[in-house]
Amino acid sequence: MNIEKQVLGLIKLSQYIKEFLSKEIEDFSENNSEFEMILKKSEIENPWFTQENQKFALKQWADLLTEDQLWSWLSKYSASKTTKKVGLILAGNIPLVGFHDVISVVLSNHIPLIKLSSKDKQMIPFLLKKWKEFSENEVEYELVERLVDFDAVIATGSNNTARYLEFYFKNHLSIIRKNRTSVAVLKGDETEEELKLLAHDIFLYFGLGCRNVTRLFIPEDFVIDRIFESFIDFKEIINHNKYANNYDYNRAVYLLNQDKFWDNNFVMMKEDEKLFSPLSVINFTRYSSLDEVKKFIEENEKDIQCVVAKKDLNLDSVNFGEAQNPGLDTYADNVDTMKFLEVI
Repeated sequence: MNIEKQVLGLIKLSQYIKEFLSKEIEDFSENNSEFEMILKKSEIENPWFTQENQKFALKQWADLLTEDQLWSWLSKYSASKTTKKVGLILAGNIPLVGFHDVISVVLSNHIPLIKLSSKDKQMIPFLLKKWKEFSENEVEYELVERLVDFDAVIATGSNNTARYLEFYFKNHLSIIRKNRTSVAVLKGDETEEELKLLAHDIFLYFGLGCRNVTRLFIPEDFVIDRIFESFIDFKEIINHNKYANNYDYNRAVYLLNQDKFWDNNFVMMKEDEKLFSPLSVINFTRYSSLDEVKKFIEENEKDIQCVVAKKDLNLDSVNFGEAQNPGLDTYADNVDTMKFLEVI
């Protein structure tokens, strides 16, 4: 396979996505109508994949797939001299979450055998078909229902599923990913704008991604109302039926258990040490020393995908509003997929 043509195909794919996203409905060509139909089918099959969330994911990819960023990323690695078949078991918690694995395998000179998530069966095949066209058929892949005859595997699942996958693929080279989530650390002097950006890190994709913040660390004297005020731009989230069902259920449980929680009618905050929180709930704890926070992050490193905080806290963190904007060299579970693909 010709990597120059593959990269050029991705650049053209980026331009194709940007053109689609910039069009008004009445401007749609036949190709754009096909793109629009894929978005609608995806939302019908999986109501969590709203038009807005799908378009946000598409924009992120369109912004990443530029010539400079692609070659800068690939320059750190060597393509395999021997082409292997790599099984991919993709997640489907947020739109296009498995696309990074797919392009990593192809650009490493391997052939992905792709088992799509039942929750995300439309967009990835559509983009792959376009990529192949734009690269003059220099992209090879297979969509499969069951993995057979493969040399390595990259699989993503829940913690329970991961145990099964680790056993099932114990005799193969593999990356097996588990549940992860993200945390945010507030210093106390955050501006209103920074807190609004934090709301994006919490609510984008309804909070279903591993890069969504589910646990906050706040100073002892921090006023909770400041956080709730910053969430107001996302108040319409409660009008989504599946999200509202989660909110109503969790609220009822807390009321029945007489748990203490804070509520603004579309999200709840609960003082809780747990890293993972139920959908529509944000866990938080107050800290008196940043050392407490650092200790928690170190002890839970294997379950934390990213930390959101101001840079002057000297944590290994991303800025507010950047949790859902990973670069090409940002890997799930912090395991370098491209390094793995170099040596299989």
